[in-house]
Amino acid sequence: MATLRAHGIEAPLPGGFEGRIFVRAKIGREEPYPVAQFANFALPDQVADFGGGAVTLMGVQDIFVVLFEYGPESVGRRLFARQGMPRSLTGEDFRPTVLRRGLTGQSGTQWFFTEAGRPFTLYAVLGSHARRNALVPEVNALIGDLTVTPVPSAVPAAVTPVGAGRPWN
Repeated sequence: MATLRAHGIEAPLPGGFEGRIFVRAKIGREEPYPVAQFANFALPDQVADFGGGAVTLMGVQDIFVVLFEYGPESVGRRLFARQGMPRSLTGEDFRPTVLRRGLTGQSGTQWFFTEAGRPFTLYAVLGSHARRNALVPEVNALIGDLTVTPVPSAVPAAVTPVGAGRPWN
């Protein structure tokens, strides 16, 4: 089992999954924070934070998961009041209406929480709402082993640009 580690996030990848953990380049005044993307299909080089460029490629067996960190100003806000990442989801947690961009047949879930003093959202997309009960155990195998440590001492502002190769290989 391959394990990805970067920016205080560690992800042992279940069989068939690939992923990346990165920090986007700074845009304007917005400070960039870590984003982790995982899928059980080949991730294209160019993928938006929440899956634009990837979810349109998904088949009915496919899963796409994002762990997206927000800035420290979000800690303590009501949206991030839940302590700890959800570790065991059910088919009932997934709905077609949760998707950022509704694609016929797909289903999604989104959870906001604080883990290790860091604010995150967990966003997951299933290639088939009808098959959600069969796909959710694969999502749980991934998120059940994800770990987050307190804020790393330094998150570099410069990052490997998406499309510049896969530094985790």
